[in-house]
Amino acid sequence: MKRLFLLGLTLFQAPWATAAEDHLQFDRDIRPILSDKCFRCHGPDAATREANLRLDREDDAKANRDGHSAIIPGRLDESELIRRIETEIVEQRMPPTASGKSLSVEEIDRLRRWVAQGAEWSQPWSAVPPVSHPAPVVQDHAWGLNWIDGFVMAKLEENELRPALDADRTTLIRRLSIDLTGLPPTHSEVVAFLQDDSPNAYEKCIDRLLDSPRFGERMASYWFDLVRYASTVGYHGDQVHSITPYRDYVIAAFNANLPFDQFTREQLAGDLIPDATLMQRIASGYNRLLQTSHEGGVQPKEYLAIYGADRVRNLSGVWMAATMGCCQCHDHKFDPYSIKDFYSIQAFFADLDEAEHLTKGDNNSPTKRRPEIEVLSDSQQKDLEELAARRSSLTTEETSTAANAEAVKQIDEEIALINKGARLSMVSRSIAPRTIRILPRGNWLDDSGEIVQPAVPERFGKLDIGDRRATRLDLANWLTDDRQGVGGLTARVMVNRFWYLLFGRGLAPVLDDFGSQGEVPSHPELLDNLAIEFINRRWDVKAMLKEIAMSRTYLQSSHENRQTRALDPLNSLLSHQGRFRFPAETVRDSTLSISGLLVNQLEGPNAHPYQPEGYYRHLNFPERKYVSDTGAGQWRRGVYIHWQRQFLHPMLKAFDAPSREECTAQRQRSNTPLSALVLLNDPTFLEASRAFAVRILTESGESPEERLRFAFNEAVSRSPSPKEMEVFKHLIEQSLEEFSKDRGAARELLSVGLKPLPEGIDQTQLAAWTVIARAVLSLNEAMTRF
Repeated sequence: MKRLFLLGLTLFQAPWATAAEDHLQFDRDIRPILSDKCFRCHGPDAATREANLRLDREDDAKANRDGHSAIIPGRLDESELIRRIETEIVEQRMPPTASGKSLSVEEIDRLRRWVAQGAEWSQPWSAVPPVSHPAPVVQDHAWGLNWIDGFVMAKLEENELRPALDADRTTLIRRLSIDLTGLPPTHSEVVAFLQDDSPNAYEKCIDRLLDSPRFGERMASYWFDLVRYASTVGYHGDQVHSITPYRDYVIAAFNANLPFDQFTREQLAGDLIPDATLMQRIASGYNRLLQTSHEGGVQPKEYLAIYGADRVRNLSGVWMAATMGCCQCHDHKFDPYSIKDFYSIQAFFADLDEAEHLTKGDNNSPTKRRPEIEVLSDSQQKDLEELAARRSSLTTEETSTAANAEAVKQIDEEIALINKGARLSMVSRSIAPRTIRILPRGNWLDDSGEIVQPAVPERFGKLDIGDRRATRLDLANWLTDDRQGVGGLTARVMVNRFWYLLFGRGLAPVLDDFGSQGEVPSHPELLDNLAIEFINRRWDVKAMLKEIAMSRTYLQSSHENRQTRALDPLNSLLSHQGRFRFPAETVRDSTLSISGLLVNQLEGPNAHPYQPEGYYRHLNFPERKYVSDTGAGQWRRGVYIHWQRQFLHPMLKAFDAPSREECTAQRQRSNTPLSALVLLNDPTFLEASRAFAVRILTESGESPEERLRFAFNEAVSRSPSPKEMEVFKHLIEQSLEEFSKDRGAARELLSVGLKPLPEGIDQTQLAAWTVIARAVLSLNEAMTRF
């Protein structure tokens, strides 16, 4: 009975590996078991390897050792691996009790079946460049809309499942708007889409959203999680550092659809590109995003080691979905990365100028993190050009007058004022490379380790650049070159993340670990083809997102039935769409947008929304007090919010935004009372509720029914149900009665926020409808993507 239960549990967790599949696959069915239970003692790390046996390599696992072999294909009784996992002798049983690991009945059975079938081996899926796969044969040819759907339908038919019906058109436009812009559609946009009977109405909607400036903001929010972009240094005093122009570069790059390979080159090595533009120099600020310390007693050698390790972790996490941070002190326990690989990657960054920061940094906020450059926004640059043209016309006139001289003086003052408003931005500057040694056990005081040169991990061969020293530009090219580098692997990492953004889950579920401790893709052939398509389309991000969004798989409803829930609770087979709460920034942005408060301003300094008084009271070096914006900055999008690493804005924290100390490829999604309390009490949400109430009272009809229909249509793109109408009408009656009796409570509720109260609206009415607006904006449906 226990054996049957465990077998059923495994099938429950991995529905694509069904019992009907007689032939086991090493990478999908066996490697995860060996990685979890065996590699720690019999894996890549020589320092902890027992009996000189490696089970991560076929030749070693099948080698003859004095007449014994761990694995002899087809011969269970002679395979030492099988004997050791089944023996009753505790001292000989593997894995040993001291390891804290044990094999389940089902895992033992799977290993036995695999050896009996011939113990076929395969390379890790993530290390094999993607190859093109032919479209699978399916019975239902009519369902699919593009080539993606064939791979999904094949898996569904294999498991005797049917896809969900298409979502209704209202759900589709809401889904697309949230996925591609991070904002809900307006009611007028929904109506226009519903009334568009043209055959390409859906495609036109996708194109419109991809062309919106809001697209770049939405994609940038995710990218900033990956590259740990923040407004402060993180360590010690957590002072502000100057980097907002990099933020604006990323938004502009996504909006301009900069090819991802070029996007990679400009960030890793924008300063090394011949005749680098200002934007490319700003992009090189990526290398400066890490946490730094400005404490007076900082040891340069120690912190250079810390910074170098941070950069390796981030690079490998962002572009390789590899956990190379494990190699800072020793060879990787589970994947074929060595400590030498780690420091060889670090050597690519040895040319970055850190000297001024380490010797001339200070505890001011903002702190000095040279090299920095002055950057003017596009609007400031345009103003300067216009002023320069006016000045030139005045100074070239044949007749010089006192009026002309005064005008020139005034223009010069305006030019000086604009230049004074330039923002600083950290950039990369290349100097003579520092010596990089392997640090035994990561000890920065130990100089006994081998000196290494910039090099890619040995498992991928060598860079073909001749005898010269490799640069960051070579590294960037290697990451995106599908012929001489690992461009195919990088493409697969990124398209998996695009899929995650459009479904809430990647085809390979662990977005930042494509190694032995990750999970194999549910649809590996589909993932390969998407990666190849990305490369063939010249790394066109918008084209890939559109391709996925145009599939029938994407169009599906998010509703599931009992059969799919029982067989496939994680929806790995894609029998329906995903359903998940908005990211933190989108929760706030959506509320501001519906209320009418949202300010869609590109570029500029950070936004400082309302924050609890005294939240920064423990910040020192220097002590500081948070000052919230009193103008448009109060209602800008979340991507522009000041991101204090040690004291992340409470609203963002309550909705699971990361502190951005490390690469975050996938945010957690929690459901706690704190979220509800933020929605009800955060001043931003209170003010948004009041502003939404003003809209309800001024833009809709006079009756409660008309006003409630308006509120629901604006917030969730539908009219309230009869039951909802009944409940909300009761709530408005109750609120009007209470505020009529207690006008002080009404005034208190309406006192929150900077926007002045409109004239001509009864305060009792406004307070009561603010309660209604707050309730509507707090609906699960108002912050859930279906």
